[in-house]
Amino acid sequence: MKNSAFYYSVGALLYCPANRTSIADSIINEKFGDKFSLALCLEDTINDDFVMQAEEIMIQSLRKIFEGREKKTFFLPKIFIRVRNSQQISRLKKHLGYGMELITGFIIPKFGPDNADTYITEMIKANESSSKKIYMMPIYENTAVVDLRKRAENLYSLKDRLSRIEDLVLNIRVGGNDLCHIFGFRRHSNESIHQIKTISNIFSDIVTVYGTDYVISGPVWEYYAGDNWKEGLISELQDDRLCGFTGKTVIHPNQISLVNQAYQVSRKDFDDAQAILNWNHQNNSFVSGSPSKERMNEYKTHTNWAHKILYLAENFGIKDVH
Repeated sequence: MKNSAFYYSVGALLYCPANRTSIADSIINEKFGDKFSLALCLEDTINDDFVMQAEEIMIQSLRKIFEGREKKTFFLPKIFIRVRNSQQISRLKKHLGYGMELITGFIIPKFGPDNADTYITEMIKANESSSKKIYMMPIYENTAVVDLRKRAENLYSLKDRLSRIEDLVLNIRVGGNDLCHIFGFRRHSNESIHQIKTISNIFSDIVTVYGTDYVISGPVWEYYAGDNWKEGLISELQDDRLCGFTGKTVIHPNQISLVNQAYQVSRKDFDDAQAILNWNHQNNSFVSGSPSKERMNEYKTHTNWAHKILYLAENFGIKDVH
């Protein structure tokens, strides 16, 4: 598992079309609060005929944010650009200029066997000419992870290729809606995507292959108003955490606080994690009752869990309820 809290810090990733002209003012005025990340999308949210226009609007927005920081202090989220193809990475890096200082990394859509090597090469080149690390977040959302005959082979092959730049892969992401689209599925606000066995089986395989070495983020929840949207999101977030996901793609500011709350750590988990990681190795036993005397803590079994709990606590805080 990742041994740095930074990889657990993306949290609620707010998607925004890159041509949204109001985004700079929203960031400068902290319209979305001070605990989220931002994805500026040049792919599915942009009409194919207006990509260059969207790029220019995005460049202007980033310039406005950059200049705004010289005038006032405000929360600057981690900012990612979701590109359409590998060539777009080098072109944007060139045209963004000092705006690249605001960019944490690039989101790679439909990451698969046919494009992995070119994206990885572009990320290596981008980092060779950068004064800071530029991260990538590949999205697993196409038929390469659907075909049962080749799924395991494809997942392990892609993982082997990513090993060249493992430290630059901030998160692995899953495209829940894109995978559902392949089958014609769509969940309602009272249904969790983890109930759709066809999709949850794909998620399970991704977590099995990548979960020991990478942080994996949960799929988008498309409801932000109406009946049951909050309850439905909270329920799916519980499923996300239990199934090995950290953080979630969000498509509306209403969702941000619920994602942040879901990844807060309970006081009991925090106390147990500290007890496990501060174990007295001179003891003749590596098992003990928890500080609350409610469950068993075992040093050799729960260490990875304990590290993860402390990383989550550092990023999302502690709540004093069970």
